[in-house]
Amino acid sequence: MKFVIESGTPADIDELEKLYDDLNDYLAATTNYPGWIKGIYPVRECAVDGIQNNTLYVVRYDEKIVGSIILDHQPEEAYNNARWKVNTDYSHIFVIRTFVVHPSFLKMGIGRALMDYSFELAQQSGVKSIRLDVYEKNLPAISLYEKCGFEYIDTVGLGLGNYGLDWFKLYEKVI
Repeated sequence: MKFVIESGTPADIDELEKLYDDLNDYLAATTNYPGWIKGIYPVRECAVDGIQNNTLYVVRYDEKIVGSIILDHQPEEAYNNARWKVNTDYSHIFVIRTFVVHPSFLKMGIGRALMDYSFELAQQSGVKSIRLDVYEKNLPAISLYEKCGFEYIDTVGLGLGNYGLDWFKLYEKVI
């Protein structure tokens, strides 16, 4: 399968919003591992912010967006209490957000390709580590992250208990 990974552009926003909605519809009809809710997360504003901040990357297959990831330097507040492997300020750390693959392209290597792209971009940018949080019951994502070399750091609350998302696992990959 041949695809291209590149920075998202303002022209991608409508397509990204549709990808988010399609994914949330799929999750609602199957097993909602990440606990996402259509209209709550991810939403159009995630794409708009990621593109405005030059932190959103898309995977295109046959000129259609089939996946996306945001790599920024903004940790969740709960990250401050964890004992991370790399001790540096967040200008040298990527935080993975809004990591999505279109449901029609699951288990085709898109997620792994986005992870590999993130590692390459981190190396080129002088980033020392990549961090993320994942809902504790999101077993497919946890499996991917561990296969990609992320190490478990801690379990924390992110203040999303009112959505039934009490605990999130923190992971880090040293670059």
